Amino acid sequence: MYLSILFFLLLWAQALALKNLNYSVNEEQGPGTVIGNIAKDAKLGLGQGGQGKKSNFRVLENSAPHLIDVDPESGLLYTKQRIDRETLCRRNPKCQLSMEVFANDKEICMIKVDIVDINDNSPTFPSDQIDIDISENAAPGTRFPLTSAHDPDAGENGLKTYQITRDDYNLFSLDVKSRGDGTKFPELVIQRPLDREERNHHTLILTATDGGEYPRSGTMQINVKVIDSNDNSPVFEQPSYVVEIPENSPPGKVVIDLNATDPDEGSNGQVVYSFSGYAPDRIRELFSIDSRTGVIKIQGEIDYEENPIIEIDVQAKDLGPNPIPGHCKVTVNVIDRNDNWPSIGFVSVRQGAISEAAPPGTVIALVRVTDKDSGRNGKLQCRVLGNVPFKLEENYDNFYTVVTDRPLDREQQDEYNVTIVAKDNGTPPLNSTKSFAVKILDENDNVPRFTKAVYLLQVPENNIPGEYLGSVLALDPDLGQNGTVFYSILNSNVSGGDVNTFVNVNAANGAIYAVRSFNYEQIKFFDFKVLAKDAGSPHLESNTTVRVSVLDVNDNIPVIVLPLLLNDTAEIHVPRNVGVGYVVTTVRAVDNDYGESGRLTYEISDGNEEHLFEMDPVTGEVRTAHPFWEDVSPMVELIIRVMDHGKPTLTTAARLIVKAYSGPLPGGEPHINEEHHNWDTSLPLIVTLSIISMMLLAAMVTIAVKCKRENKEIRTYNCRIAEYSHPQLGKGKKKKINKNDIMLVQSEVEERDAMNVMNVVSSPSLATSPMYFDYQTRLPLSSPRSEVMYLKPTANNLSVPQGQGHGVGCHTSFTGPVTNTTDTPSSRMSIIQVGTRNHSTRERERFGDMERERESCRHGKRERERERERESWRVGDMERERDRVREKERERVGVHGDRQVMLHIVERDRERDRERDRDREREEPVTS
Repeated sequence: MYLSILFFLLLWAQALALKNLNYSVNEEQGPGTVIGNIAKDAKLGLGQGGQGKKSNFRVLENSAPHLIDVDPESGLLYTKQRIDRETLCRRNPKCQLSMEVFANDKEICMIKVDIVDINDNSPTFPSDQIDIDISENAAPGTRFPLTSAHDPDAGENGLKTYQITRDDYNLFSLDVKSRGDGTKFPELVIQRPLDREERNHHTLILTATDGGEYPRSGTMQINVKVIDSNDNSPVFEQPSYVVEIPENSPPGKVVIDLNATDPDEGSNGQVVYSFSGYAPDRIRELFSIDSRTGVIKIQGEIDYEENPIIEIDVQAKDLGPNPIPGHCKVTVNVIDRNDNWPSIGFVSVRQGAISEAAPPGTVIALVRVTDKDSGRNGKLQCRVLGNVPFKLEENYDNFYTVVTDRPLDREQQDEYNVTIVAKDNGTPPLNSTKSFAVKILDENDNVPRFTKAVYLLQVPENNIPGEYLGSVLALDPDLGQNGTVFYSILNSNVSGGDVNTFVNVNAANGAIYAVRSFNYEQIKFFDFKVLAKDAGSPHLESNTTVRVSVLDVNDNIPVIVLPLLLNDTAEIHVPRNVGVGYVVTTVRAVDNDYGESGRLTYEISDGNEEHLFEMDPVTGEVRTAHPFWEDVSPMVELIIRVMDHGKPTLTTAARLIVKAYSGPLPGGEPHINEEHHNWDTSLPLIVTLSIISMMLLAAMVTIAVKCKRENKEIRTYNCRIAEYSHPQLGKGKKKKINKNDIMLVQSEVEERDAMNVMNVVSSPSLATSPMYFDYQTRLPLSSPRSEVMYLKPTANNLSVPQGQGHGVGCHTSFTGPVTNTTDTPSSRMSIIQVGTRNHSTRERERFGDMERERESCRHGKRERERERERESWRVGDMERERDRVREKERERVGVHGDRQVMLHIVERDRERDRERDRDREREEPVTS
């Protein structure tokens, strides 16, 4: 499209050029003779190197299409058949063919082809001989017009001269004269008096010769008969006359009234008129002459364009013997009249079609107007009729171009009928009209437009997948592929899913179908966008919003949630001493439908024949209608029915057993009103609180066990503390321990690490325990706990008094584990250094370590408190998740209100909690 627009702009930017080319060709040339090369002579480029865009030559107008033509690609001008100039231009001395050629859609070539005459014709006379009667009294100088010869050749090859031969007595001479149109005619002139008695007959030869390079001639015999004298000949009032007549004058109109006089008497003075013997036939066709009166009248059609000037030779002779004629010339000037209608010729540049994207000024067609009239009658004015987006621009004389004068829009009008009117300036003016059709070609300039900004579709829930929902429609006024619209759904999410899993659209007609079955309780409406794109190039597109509303259908049966039902039955205990209006229970039901389908009505449908109870249809409260006295049955079965207001109405029923007690309720059950109040709190809430309490207790136990385990993992072991922690060790017989009973075994780790040192130091400061020793070692931290080997007692025993068990002990401090090794003499330490130096320093360090341990314990306590808080939050999250799962489980149970399933769910949750507690207990180590 853009290239075509650029081409139109370039075409208009280069003004149309007019070039005049003149050619000539000899007549009698055969078909296919090349006259000239228009492309070369007009200097029209054929592309660089002879390549490029192909040349295009179109003939706009041709005066002789059967004789000459132009090759549309090469531009060669050639003959189509043999040209005979004499046949083509009989009466026109200048024979010329004209042609108008439109070259390369940008130049107009005005071509003139002169047909060059060749001397191929000889002069001829109308007859082989003529007879002339001349009186013997004819005076010298008397003239006798002779028949003219005709040579169809023109110019130098035409008739050139006449001559007389065989005039043995030199009695005659020849005078050659010319007419106004240039033609020559001979006159026979008497040179000397004639004598009939001496010779009454003369034979002359008139020869007509042309002017060709090789002259041709024709002859005619003149038979002159000398007769007895008739003294006077008729004489016209003047030798020549000039008259004017308008063209297209009607037949019978008098042109001129001639008068010739003869002084003789009788028949010798009676004059008759006629056209000269050599007058052409065309004169006799156009005019008539009265032989008695000399009146010349029109009898044919006088056309200025064919013969603007007509010359008539008239002779007058008397009726006497041997008449001598008199001659005159009548010149008729034809006055032009506005009798020719303008002629309109055009050629379409764009084959009658133009793109709607063409800019103003794009050339549509070339127009040429002509008028055969002359002067003002031939001056023309040209314009375009009607309110069309086209106008005429004059380029050259009588040449116009039809161009666009405003933007085009095919969608508003796809075809125009362009009418051109041409009017001359004659009186009255004549005008001509000519029309041609211009088709507007489509461009993809219109975006598909939806008929609505938002489409609202409705579908009842529980529809069948594949159900038709509705249609969208986008209109594109373009044609063909440009107006073909395809539909698609733009990618988007609906309720967390791909929109294409909800609906799809027919790409051809925009019909929208459901992909799935919709549930009003899950999704009430959703929006998506539909894209409309045409098939043009480039594609144009638009989109619209479609809202699908899911209509609620009464598909959910009311479900009774209070009181709790078991096998659709609930028991209610009521004291006998209650009065009227006592609230027995409140029935609560839910319906997942909306609107009227979800509005519920309660009623007692059966079992209330004695009208002991009444039920509020809106709130569901069951109240006593009469006092409960001793005469009332201890148990009443009521059938409670709950109905929604949908169409059709859905109903659920339950059995309510009301038991009356005269004393306090069994099992210390609360008062019926209290029971009613307590049961207003739903069972799920009670179960939830119980579970939360159990989980908090389990969390506290877990934290305590964890803290105890951490205390056990302290790597400092104190024999005295162990003794206090296990007092049973002090009972019974005690073994006596001496120094020789203590044996230290060097581990393999100590052998690898020379830096490891073990010191055994006695502590004499402990007066009550002289056998107190402090053993210290530095072992690798990477050694596992299992590599620690405790001291092994020997056979010697050290007895310790029972009362002093708390004062004797050993304190072993390890900074790392000792690797387990075999107890052999070679592995024992050879030297145990016992001393008391640095004892005070070690005491201070030991008490510092104890302070640090206490601080560590306080820090652990704070961490445990924070852990309990986090555990409480996690328990809350778990309870909320359990509520959500229970709600889903409740929805899955269905619409029949099976309370047994609900109890099963509660029991299952409790079992899960118990199993979770047992798992925690198995994970914890058994405390001693």
